[in-house]
Amino acid sequence: MKLSILAIMLTVSATAASRTYEIPSPGARTVLTLSDSDSCLVYSVAHGGTTMLADSPLGLHTSCADFASGLRLTGVDTTYVSRTYSQSRIKHSTARYEACRAVATAVNAAGDTMAVEFSVGDNDIAFRYLIPRLHKGETGALTIAGENSGFAFPEGTTAFFTPQSDAMIGWKRTKPSYEEVYAVEVPVGTPSGYGHGFTFPALFHVPGGWVLLGETGVDSHYVGSHISDCDPAGVYRIAFPMAGENNGNGDTSAAVALPAATPWRTITLGRELGPIVETTVAWDLVEPLYEPLEEPRPGRGTWSWIMWQDESINYDDQRTYIDFAADMGYENALIDNWWDTRIGRDGVERLVAYARDRGVGIILWYSSSGWWNDIVQGPVNVMSSSIERKKAMRWMRDIGVKGIKVDFFGGDKQETMRLYEDILADANDYGIAVIFHGCTMPRGWERMYPNYVGSEAVLASENMVFSQDFCDNVEAVHATLHPFIRNALGSMEYGGTILNKRMSRSNDSGTERRTSDAFQLATAVLFQNAVQNFALAPNNLHDAPAAAIDFMKRVPTVWDETRFIDGYPGKYAVIARRHGDVWYVGGVSALDEPVRLHLRLPMCSPESRMTLLADADASGRLEYSHVAPAHDGTLDVVLYPRGGFVVEAENASLPQ
Repeated sequence: MKLSILAIMLTVSATAASRTYEIPSPGARTVLTLSDSDSCLVYSVAHGGTTMLADSPLGLHTSCADFASGLRLTGVDTTYVSRTYSQSRIKHSTARYEACRAVATAVNAAGDTMAVEFSVGDNDIAFRYLIPRLHKGETGALTIAGENSGFAFPEGTTAFFTPQSDAMIGWKRTKPSYEEVYAVEVPVGTPSGYGHGFTFPALFHVPGGWVLLGETGVDSHYVGSHISDCDPAGVYRIAFPMAGENNGNGDTSAAVALPAATPWRTITLGRELGPIVETTVAWDLVEPLYEPLEEPRPGRGTWSWIMWQDESINYDDQRTYIDFAADMGYENALIDNWWDTRIGRDGVERLVAYARDRGVGIILWYSSSGWWNDIVQGPVNVMSSSIERKKAMRWMRDIGVKGIKVDFFGGDKQETMRLYEDILADANDYGIAVIFHGCTMPRGWERMYPNYVGSEAVLASENMVFSQDFCDNVEAVHATLHPFIRNALGSMEYGGTILNKRMSRSNDSGTERRTSDAFQLATAVLFQNAVQNFALAPNNLHDAPAAAIDFMKRVPTVWDETRFIDGYPGKYAVIARRHGDVWYVGGVSALDEPVRLHLRLPMCSPESRMTLLADADASGRLEYSHVAPAHDGTLDVVLYPRGGFVVEAENASLPQ
């Protein structure tokens, strides 16, 4: 039935100068309008009758054909797509994808043909380019120097995004690594600072709604993209990597074999914030690239480096953290940088065997370098070499290492995307799961690469140790942003939930945490990643509130459902996630004053068994209590400044 409706609703208008097509979503909530006005392809998007994107350009700049100008639409073919799939390691274990797929064919002035494929859903739109073999099939490869693809927002739009940094700056010349401070609700057109635009994802508040931009389906066949600074016409355009990335090695263009399909550009739409938080668009449009040799083991983990730093990379301290993981009932312990020289392979083998006897798996750190930064922490020059990488992975498989954390990548060039894929594919051959740090934003990788378990790509917990300003002015604000932006389109290995008051081994010196214990517990729910290396320390078993440790022993890292409850980016955020038959609701605040929330929890009823961990008052003292919602499923909670709360609800379910 829906297919026939789509066929009727696809509206075509034509003049001597242009053709225009209107492509509705299955529920007709969203309409994409496509035209070839002035010999250029442009599209616009309306959602619920509100303009979300004004006329925005499309097109490609290639080595063999001009697909950015002189284009004429020759037709649009539509089909209705509907499927349900299971996917571990993301915000929903079961996802439903429903959209109108439309392939718009265009010809340029030289007679070369290409197509733009659109996926138009009620809350998610995506597009990509399809390029056939050119010149009567004789041209089988080309380079794409850039895209004309752009996003034009209505007047009055504000933005939430992070700048793309200069290449080869920062500590040991490791940037860009998607670790910059967010600009929060700034007018469209605000300069990026570095002058290179902004990284994905990027959130925009248009008059009457919200738009989240991202991309998915990036693999070894393309570059990772970002968006430019806003041009004088008010358009953000797709930007390719900078020449200086990867220490200048590799090209900034994408080399593709024909026929080719580019990655998808994604546009998530909502009159409210629910569709932004709950979207699965990053995974709807991609498929697994290979079968997993072993299913990766999600779970909680300990991590000595965050509190005890480099000095803890020794045999005795790592054994202490393995014991800590076992005491917490955690699945993993991460041994960070320098293990190759400070512990050695023989020591690691003994630690892996000891951990196995205690039911704990070991994750080992590696540098990605190489030749594109100045990192000296070892092991180096392993993951960048196919021969050395496979030797290391064979050894890890033989001794029982469960995963690797690979750090300090060089940018978004195609050769770097190829390295990500090579590491993942090789690790899969040896049954090893992979975490990336100092890295790019994941782009559908949870589904594409079955042994991928998360990326940092965020200004993460280590900054609590390095900077009091981060503790004072950044941590709380960013925590209210991540569910709407960074974590909405990809798993985020933040390494958080800190219960030390001071960021040091002794817990009596170093930078000081400003957020409450309840805030920290809530981030274990707000921040989604299948493997969470929490920033807890062994001393927390006796110096943190017992209720906090008990919660951290129970909290899962994989979820069956995710729901937006309340919030506003940069102010506060309340998110609900279900694991099995238990719902967890986490909330945090970056506001300077207390706010009383009247939360609607549709999964809860007076029969639900509910507990609340929250700040008792503005002092941040943690309080544990049993609570019950009103008959309509609402619950009143106070969020104190830099505070938070967690609700656990059993015997709860969403209405069918």
